[in-house]
Amino acid sequence: MDNKHLVGLVDLLGTDLPLIQAPMAGVQDSALTIAVSEAGGLGSLPCGMLGIDDIVNEITEIKRATNKPFNLNFFCHSLPEYDINRQSQWQTLLKPYFSELGMNCQSSPQGTTRVPFSHNIADVIEPFQPEIISFHFGLPDDDLLERVKGWGSRIISSATTVQEAQWLEARGVDGIIAQGFEAGGHRGMFLTDDLSTQVGTFALVSQIANTVRVPVIAAGGIADNKGVQAALTLGATAVQVGTAYLLCDEAKTSHLHRTALKNVNARPTAVTNLFTGRPARGIVNRVMKELGAMNTSVPAFPSASIEMAQLRKLAEGRGIDDFSPLWSGQNTTGCKEISASELTRQLMSGITV
Repeated sequence: MDNKHLVGLVDLLGTDLPLIQAPMAGVQDSALTIAVSEAGGLGSLPCGMLGIDDIVNEITEIKRATNKPFNLNFFCHSLPEYDINRQSQWQTLLKPYFSELGMNCQSSPQGTTRVPFSHNIADVIEPFQPEIISFHFGLPDDDLLERVKGWGSRIISSATTVQEAQWLEARGVDGIIAQGFEAGGHRGMFLTDDLSTQVGTFALVSQIANTVRVPVIAAGGIADNKGVQAALTLGATAVQVGTAYLLCDEAKTSHLHRTALKNVNARPTAVTNLFTGRPARGIVNRVMKELGAMNTSVPAFPSASIEMAQLRKLAEGRGIDDFSPLWSGQNTTGCKEISASELTRQLMSGITV
């Protein structure tokens, strides 16, 4: 790695290795964060589905286990008004599945677990003086963003287009995650909902790196040291890897999810809005096949999850993944049942910093 990249890496992440473990809500806790940070990368804690007490407990656990840098990740969506008509249509569409599982749908405006970053959250994390905070779906409101900057925290956020990268740079982020279309989980798109604008990782990294002045982190489809090297060669200062960690010892990936990942050759991935209301990439399962991966009847994010989470719980209790969000990127070749620290070392093998 040349001096420009090395300076950018130290200034941005403060890590030995140019690698961020992608925050993966629902399949990890602080154990994965700690393992990656201790191995020299930047471990991440996904906070978008955690209550305030849980956030405090997890940060406390990380601080107790390591003095290395780590990343706190938050969503920046706007909570929509609960649309009872749209929700009723969604319930009607899903009713045959509830009937099949022998249960009635129980819907409530308070049924979603995904919350955006807020001053209430900022109040409890401020005493920890977080070094790095990452955002998904854009950035928080200006007053909240300025509050975080005032702590001295370095701020990074996801861009899925050059326009989004320029928008983020104009608002003073310290680094930009170039999230290619191969990436698993939720698309970070926030200036458009047009999926035709989404491009592959390496095309996106080159375009963004040639457009902005802040460090760029490549994300999506990177599963081994060759992918890491390619991303760095194209202008990235670091990479963000998620899917490859899903089978690691420290991950909390469910048995059904792990099984699907290990048999993924027979089940491709697709971008779907069925599980939450926003486009996200996961392994194709029954409900995606039968309702279509992208369905116009789905309520706005995150309200779709109110009903889908109930179907998931019922089905998973019977060993069925028909309604489970099996988040995964397109490239699962790096998934290994080893420790996260060992995987981090393998990803960085032969990479000079």
